[in-house]
Amino acid sequence: MPPIKRKLAGVILPGAVLLSGCAHYGAARFVTDPPGAEVINLRDDTTLGTTPVKVYWKESDGQPKHVTVQFVKEGYRERITNIWVNMIYNSKDEALANAKPVRITLEKKQGGK
Repeated sequence: MPPIKRKLAGVILPGAVLLSGCAHYGAARFVTDPPGAEVINLRDDTTLGTTPVKVYWKESDGQPKHVTVQFVKEGYRERITNIWVNMIYNSKDEALANAKPVRITLEKKQGGK
């Protein structure tokens, strides 16, 4: 291998190792009509907040994250939605500043059903 290529390989490989350990962030901003719905992550049944709410995720591989959430509000039908979150940001703050908007209209329950 010519000397120049060996030198470049020595520079590129350590950088590649460092990049593999970086965290990647993505975020969504959940908005419902009407507001005030509880947002539940169906993967682990955790409450993410009450709409409107911004939520972020952190991953090490940078691959898009599939998220399934449920919206619950007294007097309205429960609603479930699936989204893909792009894990393209280098910090939580950057992800939250660019949160993907997810808008959901909740349907009012009829009578005693």
